[in-house]
Parts: sequence; C-alpha cells; structure tokens
Amino acid sequence: MTGNTHIIGGLAASLAFAQVSNYDPVLLVGAGVVGAIIPDICHGGSKIGRKFKVLSKVINTLFGHRSFTHSLLFLVLMAFLLNGFINNDSIILGFLVGMASHYILDMATKNGIKLMYPLKITVRFPVTTRTGGTVEYVVFAALSVLTVYFGYGVFGKYI
Repeated sequence: MTGNTHIIGGLAASLAFAQVSNYDPVLLVGAGVVGAIIPDICHGGSKIGRKFKVLSKVINTLFGHRSFTHSLLFLVLMAFLLNGFINNDSIILGFLVGMASHYILDMATKNGIKLMYPLKITVRFPVTTRTGGTVEYVVFAALSVLTVYFGYGVFGKYI
C-alpha cells in the first residue's frame, strides 16, 4: 500500500480504538498516524524512508523490505521501547495501533509481510491486490468513510 493509504488506515484504526477506549483521542490519533508509517522505514522510497535516508538504507541492507519492521517481533520491541521512553499510554497505544493497521494493509498486497520474522514465512490475505492499483483506491475511499464515521463518534460531542 502507498503512504497515503497507510496514513488514512492508521487514522481510521486509531479513531476506532479511541471510540471504544478511555484514552486521550487527540494523542491516540496523532500517534496512530505516526505509527502507521514507521514500518516502512525499511523502504528508501517511502514517506519516512525519504526523511531518514541513512537509517532507512541501513535497515533495508540488514533486513530487506517488509521483514523485520513488519513483524510481531518489531511490534513487541517497539512496545518495550515506547514504554521505556514515553510516559503516556494514549501515545504508546496509538503508535502500536497505527503499526498494526500498517501490517494489516500490507497483508492485503500480493507481496505480503514476514509477520513471524525471523521465520521466512510470508503472510498475506487469500485475496490480494497490488500497491497503487484501483483496488487500493477503493480501500482508501472506504477508510476515508470510516475515518469520518469514527471521527464523528469520537469528536462529535464537540460539534
């Protein structure tokens, strides 16, 4: 999936989580959007990879694309690191929800992800699409509608 689809996916997922939790929705959603782009640090052409070129190149050289940074191992490692440095559960959970949304969206692509890294098993959904294709635009549109729906559920009381 493209960066914009990951961003809207992280936004929709964190808004959905905010609707069923008592965490600060603004912090949760902001962190969810950031978390949604972090796994692609392993790809130099991604939104985050272009911002951190050297780090992206090192990670890609060591692990390749859609392996370590797209794994449960990386998710757990990030949870420990975030808990060690950030003292706000809304930010930590938002970040992790955003990362999880990224994983789910990439599992819908033909290349899938190495969710169980270091095992070399590729995980993908039975029905997949290609990145940047027409189906991705439909997914983007659906996530946009869900963002409005969940956003109203979370922030509608302020209107």
